Amino acid sequence: MTIGDFSRATQLTAKALRFYHGEGLLTPASVDVDSGYRRYAAHQVADAQLIRSLRSLDVSVDDIRKVLTAPDVASRALVLAEHADRLEAQLHQTSASLRTLRGMLEQSEPPVDISSRRQPAAAVLGIEQTIELRDLGSWFRGAVAELRAAVESADARQVGPLGGAWSNALFLEERGAATLFAPISDAGAPSLAGRVRSFTLPAVELAVATSRGADESVSAVYGALGEHVARHALSIDAPLREAYLQGLPGFDEEAVIEIGWPIFRLSG
Repeated sequence: MTIGDFSRATQLTAKALRFYHGEGLLTPASVDVDSGYRRYAAHQVADAQLIRSLRSLDVSVDDIRKVLTAPDVASRALVLAEHADRLEAQLHQTSASLRTLRGMLEQSEPPVDISSRRQPAAAVLGIEQTIELRDLGSWFRGAVAELRAAVESADARQVGPLGGAWSNALFLEERGAATLFAPISDAGAPSLAGRVRSFTLPAVELAVATSRGADESVSAVYGALGEHVARHALSIDAPLREAYLQGLPGFDEEAVIEIGWPIFRLSG
């Protein structure tokens, strides 16, 4: 097939065909050594259409290469399933962002109730790790499963909801300390394995508000807390605190999360 006919059959431009040739995804059946003119075999139409479909779903060139070179249908399906999971996560985030945008446009966000309190030091079982911000979601899911299993098997009693502590660097530099913890009674010395260990969360003064519902509510509460602290207190360089009162972010659409912003209060 001439490149013109192949382009019409696959709806890929000459520029795209040259790119996929250069990437080794779609090598022409023959290339004229003098003119550089490309010709394609008819059976390559199917691969070209597959490439076009995958690119329309933002599948990376590397993942397309894995699909095309997969030794069997099962291997090809695994690569596509992993990308489908990423697309679903992106769709969830996009939907949440759109809901937040509509709320801003409609100015329909209810006022956020903010209070201040001193959080005493607490004995916890937890996982502390320096991570990349882009890995926060997957790290959180894995840490939840590991921590729950450790709490069930440890010689300690959980006395409050799971919580998280997130360093400023994690958001500012896109790499920093992340902590997931479960408050426990002081009694006993739990036997631990894996990443879970026992430690004490330091006491801290917090400006506190509660988020109810999907991700856009969390964003609104963080924004309200930041504005409140700027007006009424001094923000200190300590990890943000979260307590998961009902459900968990990323697991439950109707999660209830108490968010604490570390402060130094200027007045009572």
